[in-house]
Amino acid sequence: SFYEELVSQGILEPLTAAVEGMVVREGSCNYVAPQGISSVVKYYLKQSGADVFYEQHVTHISLRDGKWEVSREVGPPEQFDIVILTIPVPQILQLQGDIVNIINESQKQQLESVSYSSRYALGLFYEAGTQIDVPWAAQYITDNPCIRFISIDNKKRNIDSPETAPSVVVHTTVTFGSEHLDSDPAEVQQLILSHLERIVPSLPKPSSIKCQKLRYSQVTKAVPNCPGQMILHTQPLLICGGDGFTHSNFDGCMESAMSLAEAVKSHL
Repeated sequence: SFYEELVSQGILEPLTAAVEGMVVREGSCNYVAPQGISSVVKYYLKQSGADVFYEQHVTHISLRDGKWEVSREVGPPEQFDIVILTIPVPQILQLQGDIVNIINESQKQQLESVSYSSRYALGLFYEAGTQIDVPWAAQYITDNPCIRFISIDNKKRNIDSPETAPSVVVHTTVTFGSEHLDSDPAEVQQLILSHLERIVPSLPKPSSIKCQKLRYSQVTKAVPNCPGQMILHTQPLLICGGDGFTHSNFDGCMESAMSLAEAVKSHL
């Protein structure tokens, strides 16, 4: 039903572009978000009617007079009746305050067992009308130590027109990501570009480049038995969830969201 709704709203479309080397599971259906994956998040935030505040780096969570006092890097602390954490699991364990003692030993062991792959993503951005002459929209690479996936992103999203400013997205291999996790970003960017040039020598020079480190890219080992969420404290409610409690794709995120919603509803 989630897919039907998102398709009917134009947020998702079935993937029709040519993706070389993609393993297609029998009975599965792949989708693409023409306005980018953030459009899915924006759609649900708009539906919720919630007030959303960005760039709030949470550092401490403590109990104060039956509420949660949440401190952040900038600005005064705020109090909440319920706190839901969907950040990567290692970042939950880095939070300070009463939360450190509230997470019991069994929960701590389960959370510590979660692992993630790390990789880099490189974006190449071009002026409208630039021609990128390759016969595919995206390609999985199996024989390169640095690059795992290349996408001509506008083609993949079915918006290939002369007015569109094309972009290329490159994902590195997990091994490359872990080996260069703390390397100089400029050096990493240059390394990826040199490998890309060998794989696709016809790529024109981009007008801008963005290199991004994804320390927590995909869940390689989730919380045991994939419960969808974990209640750390009941009154007031402190609960955590996300793909670290299921698996890293849209279905996994939705499973956790449903599980979180049910748990929160029963505490209201």
